[in-house]
Amino acid sequence: MGESLRDLYDGCYRRLVGQLFAICGSLSEAEDAVQEAFVRAVEKPRRFAAVDNPEAWLRVVALNVVRSRFRRQGRQFSLLAKAIPPPGSVPALSPDHVALVEALRQLPYEQREAIALHHIVDLPVREIAVQLGVAEGTVKARLSRVRARLAPLVQEFADDAQEVDHV
Repeated sequence: MGESLRDLYDGCYRRLVGQLFAICGSLSEAEDAVQEAFVRAVEKPRRFAAVDNPEAWLRVVALNVVRSRFRRQGRQFSLLAKAIPPPGSVPALSPDHVALVEALRQLPYEQREAIALHHIVDLPVREIAVQLGVAEGTVKARLSRVRARLAPLVQEFADDAQEVDHV
């Protein structure tokens, strides 16, 4: 690992937060998870120095932090997410991005995780399966279910964009 941890932080922190935000639907939760991943890298410098792909390692650690919190909170998390409306706006994100994240929040956690890793992080199915500890077929099934559930929403976004163009 040729670059310093500070350079790595400067280079990938925002990207990792964006990826985790798409999975968990909470900017503060995403920031906390990524920060926790960096803390763990600092706590174990020898282990971290031996990592081939530091950004991927940080992403996996941050995903594990989010997954652990999600499991721990269990049913309480989903009830709370329904009771508290999402923030009105998120700085530096387009309205389409915010709408997509809102749509993703309506999906089961495992499906959000798969779609974000595949389409936002741009990982192949095989790598997603390894990171999540599931079979490739499970990842493919999750992606298929997500696409089926998001298709009407994507069409709605396209229809809204056409209405704006014609006005």
